[in-house]
Amino acid sequence: MSPATETDVAKPTSESLDVEKDAGSDYAHLTNQSVHSFCWEDITVTVKDRQTKQPLEILSNVNGTVKAGEMLALMGPSGSGKTTLLNVLAHRATNSSAKESIYLNGVATHLKDFRKLSSFVEQEDALVGSLTVRETLDFAARLSLPSFVTKSERIARIEVLMAAFGLTGQRSTLIGTPIRKGVSGGQKRRVSVASQLITAPKILFLDEPTSGLDSAASYEVMKFVRDIAKKHRILVIASIHQPSTTTFELFDKLLLLSRGKATYNGPVADVRDYFASLGHDMPFYTNPAEYIIQLVNTDFAAVQGKPTDLTRLHAAWERSTNAAAIAAEIQDCKSNISPLSPDFVHQSANPFLLPVTLMHRSFIKSYRDLVAYGIRIAMYIGLAIMMGTVWLRLSPTQSNINAFTNAIFFGGAFMSFMAVAYIPAYLEDLQLYTKERANGLYGPTAFMIANFFIGIPYLFLITILFSIIAYWLSNMRNSAEGFWVWVMWLFLDLLAAESLVVLLASLIPIFVVALAATAFANGLWMCVNGFMVQPETLNVFWRYVFHYIDYQAYVFRGMMVNEFGGRSYSCEKLADGGCYCMYPSSLQDQCMIDGKAVLESYGYGTGNVGKYVGYMLVITFGYRLFGWLVLYLKKH
Repeated sequence: MSPATETDVAKPTSESLDVEKDAGSDYAHLTNQSVHSFCWEDITVTVKDRQTKQPLEILSNVNGTVKAGEMLALMGPSGSGKTTLLNVLAHRATNSSAKESIYLNGVATHLKDFRKLSSFVEQEDALVGSLTVRETLDFAARLSLPSFVTKSERIARIEVLMAAFGLTGQRSTLIGTPIRKGVSGGQKRRVSVASQLITAPKILFLDEPTSGLDSAASYEVMKFVRDIAKKHRILVIASIHQPSTTTFELFDKLLLLSRGKATYNGPVADVRDYFASLGHDMPFYTNPAEYIIQLVNTDFAAVQGKPTDLTRLHAAWERSTNAAAIAAEIQDCKSNISPLSPDFVHQSANPFLLPVTLMHRSFIKSYRDLVAYGIRIAMYIGLAIMMGTVWLRLSPTQSNINAFTNAIFFGGAFMSFMAVAYIPAYLEDLQLYTKERANGLYGPTAFMIANFFIGIPYLFLITILFSIIAYWLSNMRNSAEGFWVWVMWLFLDLLAAESLVVLLASLIPIFVVALAATAFANGLWMCVNGFMVQPETLNVFWRYVFHYIDYQAYVFRGMMVNEFGGRSYSCEKLADGGCYCMYPSSLQDQCMIDGKAVLESYGYGTGNVGKYVGYMLVITFGYRLFGWLVLYLKKH
């Protein structure tokens, strides 16, 4: 289905209006009846300057207030502190030097309850591109709504939100992936906002909601937000960069920052008169948002030859009657105490069902999104065909023993190495997890459990497809037992390799760096796994520090035992009728080599297979545990 344009959905259709009307009391879940004021006082954030190593204030004594149904715009030039302020207000600041006094209904806020009363829409649309609009909202509801909300109530909320945001006509359209076109940019932003309104938050934070949109799409998105905020008394705080005049006028209040200090804080309608009183008359037919941003922007002042006296603007604001009015509003906010009832704080979803919901979402993504597993499956099949035709139908002779050994090394090591192809899909999942964790939906435990179990069937499918082609074409040990033991080791190899990818990509969530780190780690494991240098002769440092924790070493060992532990190979017959056997064994008088003699040259025995399988499981679990620890310790 092709995506509709912005104009196609500018107004709710008659169908969507009917849905809203039919929803009746279900629509009331959006209405805020508990939070009437949100204010903050003297917010100051200090960091250490990278050059001077001295304390640097990026926010200095910033005040503000928002009432139910109002929209506040945070504006300022780059580096003014608006994103930092938004994060502090949303309780997302990780800076320990932040000084904050934030009040909700006159009561100091607490992180746990505040996260349940508010929602945050990221600047980037962290959405699953292979889901439809309706599926996106449905999974948002299942991850956030408490268990007592019935399926019919959940569906009603979704239908109401699609109607309210003009998305009913796009309900079955994909969000969009790099290889499959989906909804437009403006519709994506509406989906992002709508997904955060599922839980009926009282306060909505928007980080650059119009980023990447043209002026028409920006206006349309913000108008939808404004209409929802007015109708349902939701408090909206948005950081926004140079909106158009029509978009700017949708806001009720403006907090204008420059170098971490307020230069204006009050009604949008009074902006023109305030700056005119300071001698800065706005020309007619000028976008007021652009004018005031240029007025307080000092980045290019020297080039323009018109330096702006920010000190004078800051001082003028502090002395203004507008500043006094804001101070009075804050005192009124603090004195008008109305503690929140526990009934107004929505409960979380059932934590035991969260991994199941995440696995369901990942399952849909994986079979629709070719990048996740489809391309990897094709890549592994190609590798299997290449391996099978290079080592084609090797005969069991001593001259092919090295070829069999090389094939075993190649099959295990390069299958492991190619797990790097999972990095892009995992980073996409990680970005979505980061957003949803920051909104308090679930933590690293549910994410890691779902990520592990959803990968198992696909990795097993890859293992089977690769083995069916490569194992029999290469003429490995011709038995069902040999085949299934090979499958077991290769499957454990892929489980460990993908777990390593999860650990490294969680630690360094940058594609190029994660790719380099994973490639380096696999190169290290290949070097010390016992193929390049046999374990008994391996350098003491590499052997005791890395060889015994190298999962590829156990895969190589297991596959070698599987091939050579139950097979014999013919020796070279000499002209005098005798035999020349490279590996002396009990079968030498029969002009044969017992494969166990090959294993002895590597220091391998045929027993303790279960022990080595256990080592593989411990290593895989260790990677996942450390990956979980990395995600747990990261603050969002």
